[in-house]
Amino acid sequence: MIITTALKTIPYISHCCEGKNHDFSLLKDEFKPNKPWFNDFTIHLDLTYIGFLKNYSCKNLFIPHKKTKNKPLTDTQKEQNKQLASRRVIVEHSFSGLKRFRILSDRLRLHRIDFYDDILGVSAGLWNFYIDI
Repeated sequence: MIITTALKTIPYISHCCEGKNHDFSLLKDEFKPNKPWFNDFTIHLDLTYIGFLKNYSCKNLFIPHKKTKNKPLTDTQKEQNKQLASRRVIVEHSFSGLKRFRILSDRLRLHRIDFYDDILGVSAGLWNFYIDI
C-alpha cells in the first residue's frame, strides 16, 4: 500500500506482503480503525475503499460513485467520476515514477521479502528526491 500526496511525493509505504491481499484489509492492518489517523486530511480513494467512512474519519473524502446492475449512473455522477479520475492521474504518475526503477517493474526473484521492502523504500526515496529537484 502506497500513500501519495498531491505533489506526487510518496510519504508512506507499507511493508510488502506475500500472496493476495485486499487493499482495504491492508489499510485496516496498517492503520487500526476508529483512531484519528486521517482527521486533518482530504482523502481521494478508488472504489476499493468503499467502506472507508465506517471505520475512519477525515476532513473530506472523495470516492467515485459505483454503478450497480439495477441502478446506472446519472450524467452528473458520471461527470463527477471523470473529475475524480483526472485527480487520480497524479497518483498513477507517482506509481509510474517508482516503476522507472526497473527493479520494481521487472520480475524479481527474491526469497527475502524484507529485502524487497528495502528496495521499494530506496526507490521511493529516489523518486521523492527527483520530485523535489
